[in-house]
Order: sequence, then C-alpha cells, then structure tokens
Amino acid sequence: MNSEIAVATGSRKNAVARVSIKPGTGKIEINERQPLKYLCRQNLVTLAFAPLFEAKLAGRLDVSVRVKGGGLSGQAGAMRLALARALVKYEPQLKGALKDAGFLTRDPRMVERKKYGMVKARKRFQFSKR
Repeated sequence: MNSEIAVATGSRKNAVARVSIKPGTGKIEINERQPLKYLCRQNLVTLAFAPLFEAKLAGRLDVSVRVKGGGLSGQAGAMRLALARALVKYEPQLKGALKDAGFLTRDPRMVERKKYGMVKARKRFQFSKR
C-alpha cells in the first residue's frame, strides 16, 4: 500500500466532489462535517461510501470530501465516483473489482430542459376541448 494522499474528482448531475484519502483510523468528513449530518439520510451515506466497503478498506483510510453544487442525491453520486477514482489511484489493483461493481462509470443522466409551450420538459398544459 502507498503511504501518500490520493486525490480525485467526480461529478453527477450538477454536483462536483473532490475526495482525498490517506492512511489513518477511518475518519470520514464531508465539508468538515460528519457524513450523516451532511447527507441527512443513511441510504445516501451508504451509497456515497460503497466503494470503501467494496475494497474492504473501511476502517483503514481517512477520507476528506469537498463537495459543491446540485442536491444531496447528486452530491452522494459524485462522492461515490470520486472515492472510487481515488481508491484506484491509491491501490491500482482495486480497479477490476471497482469497475465490475460499476463504481468507475459516470452516470450520464442529466435534467432535460424545459420546452416552450409546455409546463415542464414533457408535461403539457391541460387540454380543453370546449
């Protein structure tokens, strides 16, 4: 294992996350706050840090995250991608396992733009025959 810091970025929707990992006691912080305090929901915390558990490095690395933009769900997805990329930089032989689990693929889905003459992107105004 390397004894240096690995830094990577990830994005999802309009959120961008920058993750740095280093050997330590397993301390995790997002924007200088506890993960559950920041993301508010346990399922988002589980989603964001799934690559750590897949790599079986959960208690051995300190993770520091800076995230901005988007909502909580997009930020959790951005953290997941950034953490997976940082783990590959830190430990290159993890690439196969993380790729098979789908953690190294950026989710390309974005919000569809609103079209003129419609309420939202696809929802139309109510039709009235008379």
